[in-house]
Amino acid sequence: MDNKQVYLKPNVVFEPLVDKWYAWSHLISPATAAMNIVGRHLAIIESYLSAPAIHASAVLNPKMKGGPFMDFGGGRVDEVRELEAQSYKNQDRVIEFAKAIKSLDRLLAAEATGYGLEDLYPKVPDILRGFVELYYDRNNNPGFRFFEALLYQSEFYNKSSQSIALWLTDNDERPFCLSTPRLEESHVLDLQVPFEHACIDELSKMKRVPQSYEYIKNLCGIKPDQEALFETFFTETVPPPYEKYTGDKIRMRYFGHACILVETKDISILVDPLISYYGYDSDVTRFSDIDLPDTIDYVLITHNHQDHILFETLLPLRHKIKNLIVPRTSSGKLEDPDLKLMFSNIGFKNVIGMDEMEPVHFNDAIITALPFIGEHSDMNILTKCCYLVKVGDFKLLFLADSRIVEPRLYELIHKHIGDADVLFIGMECDGAPLTWLYGPLLTKKLPRDMDGSRRLAGSDCDKGMALVDIFNPKEIYVYAMGQEPWVEFISSIKYTDESNPIVQSNKLVKLCTERGIIAERLYGEKELLYEMNAGSLAEQE
Repeated sequence: MDNKQVYLKPNVVFEPLVDKWYAWSHLISPATAAMNIVGRHLAIIESYLSAPAIHASAVLNPKMKGGPFMDFGGGRVDEVRELEAQSYKNQDRVIEFAKAIKSLDRLLAAEATGYGLEDLYPKVPDILRGFVELYYDRNNNPGFRFFEALLYQSEFYNKSSQSIALWLTDNDERPFCLSTPRLEESHVLDLQVPFEHACIDELSKMKRVPQSYEYIKNLCGIKPDQEALFETFFTETVPPPYEKYTGDKIRMRYFGHACILVETKDISILVDPLISYYGYDSDVTRFSDIDLPDTIDYVLITHNHQDHILFETLLPLRHKIKNLIVPRTSSGKLEDPDLKLMFSNIGFKNVIGMDEMEPVHFNDAIITALPFIGEHSDMNILTKCCYLVKVGDFKLLFLADSRIVEPRLYELIHKHIGDADVLFIGMECDGAPLTWLYGPLLTKKLPRDMDGSRRLAGSDCDKGMALVDIFNPKEIYVYAMGQEPWVEFISSIKYTDESNPIVQSNKLVKLCTERGIIAERLYGEKELLYEMNAGSLAEQE
């Protein structure tokens, strides 16, 4: 097979891992990775080893879905115990780093009482010294920030922990990925390469452009005992050609969850890529990677949550992306890592950090970053923004998971941008409590009632209608609901007709329809064409 020109099969999964756990953005930034390894991974391992039967029961309970439970049916205990041993061995310095963060918080609470901080620097845990700056806020509350760029140059950013699990899939069934590590499976090939490695780009290109098997085998460093499995990922069958959009309209395609592709014959803009990347038959109609253009001019990231930054999609798309836009921050706060630094360190080029109300002009389009409030549990998170995409005179407003806790903000935005033609809003209005996502970063236990009051929640009907009243859209689409089957492994969401987000979004769609506004909760796939200077033309089947 070595000299044959082959394609990568359309259903090969690129599963990114950090020390056998599913890689999401908080496992890249060194400080958040340390806290998650200790506060999430090792805690789940310890819990599983003490009571595997409880985990087996919990994963079968829909109300427990997305909880800290391993999905191994109570088995594979010896392998989990070995994973624990390897974690303590390989991550000993990282574990020490996480413990030092907790010690520093205690130090500041006890000794930073409003007086000068210079005398406290020698008391900072040695492993953190040089990486942190101490400060007070305006109310004399002490805190610290990381010099995050230095952490990426240190021992605490360990690229050897990164790998890619390659395997073939024919369905959407997967355990909730943040709680279940990837243990050895006969059908899974563990590709020991960092996320920046060129073999990821070359493999991804082979979905459309053939390459010699020998070349890709050598580039990926395939060992003799891996080759039989590696060969199964390739085919000589020529894939269907991609047909570039050449029309004179704006084409909007919904790929599921919060992923929207906006195209004209000249430009392509992809928002929050989380797509059904694999080709196989399904009961749910969907666009997949075969429906993406060969070049994507701009990818827009709205915020740093795992259902909006999915490396499993983004890494295989990396070779197509000309520009990657992220919300700008350099705060150095533990809970708010720098996305530009993160993407740059895993091999992405032309990463652009945008500030609120900052525009990017190109061809006949303008992308403007807008403020984003809500859905972050009242944490002071800066790495979040919504986007206005204006093509000609036509405006598409992507508000992601915004929760309209202060309508006056959007009234001020409206004074600047005017009415929107199409508005996209997330309505996962219940949301998980703060600790579901940010718990490993907290160094003091949060009371249950406080935790429950601070939700990762989007808008309900009333807050959504407030946006309709402000921006007067001709069309409104509810998205980012995590409903599609290919999203469930990362979102953990499974609604019924009685679920509050479904009830609330149904109510919003009904109210808008009664006003003569086109409204729909998106699911699966959707395609619409728009005039650049008018409204919706036609829905495509």
